[in-house]
Amino acid sequence: MKFLDLASLSRINTFLDNVDVGEYYVHGDLEAYSCKLAGLDRKLCKNLEEDVEADCSPLQLSKSPVGPLAESSSRKTLIYLILTLNHIYPDYDFSLLRAHHFKKESGVEAVEEAIDGHLLEVSKVWDNTPSVGEAPFLDSIWTALDEAIVLKECDVYSYKSDLETDPFGEDGNVWAFNFFFYNKKMKRIAYFSCRGISKSVAGNAAAEDSGLTYNSDNDEDTVTRYGMANEMDL
Repeated sequence: MKFLDLASLSRINTFLDNVDVGEYYVHGDLEAYSCKLAGLDRKLCKNLEEDVEADCSPLQLSKSPVGPLAESSSRKTLIYLILTLNHIYPDYDFSLLRAHHFKKESGVEAVEEAIDGHLLEVSKVWDNTPSVGEAPFLDSIWTALDEAIVLKECDVYSYKSDLETDPFGEDGNVWAFNFFFYNKKMKRIAYFSCRGISKSVAGNAAAEDSGLTYNSDNDEDTVTRYGMANEMDL
């Protein structure tokens, strides 16, 4: 998997590193990858495909959230989802995930509605933050994703967290979403996830770690103090 350095996604990803919306912080990841494999990913892909075939039940061979696992294309879809999570969250190992850990969503429109509902407060911070962009936040997200992945051509998947062995189960998480937009024709995946992290549990750790907080109070001193991030956390 090759990370795609796309300016429109990177700008939003940087903004979502740590957004203060009052009672909690929002931390998000918005990244795109090419599914062309090389090096360690190619080796891991081969091992995963062997493991997936060995672990398949007769039912999964004919039907699973990523398609019939008897077909190579379905197994590759599963492996791309696993490898994407490994790249986004390098402190965790997702190599034991299988097809039942994922869900195929009904379509882009339903996913867009769910995401927009979670990010209404974040969009207000965007509107009140100088220099992040002229277009509304939610419009910026969907325009950037469409440019990167061509949404109408995508299948959309989500990862069903066990809340124990991944970042979605970390202390302080009050809500979360994650979605994979997979364009088979382009051989690209865009991953978009956000977590609401309670201030009462997390304290100020998120702000201290990132060095950058976008604030719901529209405090110009806060923006000046932290400045704009030059690099995003991977």
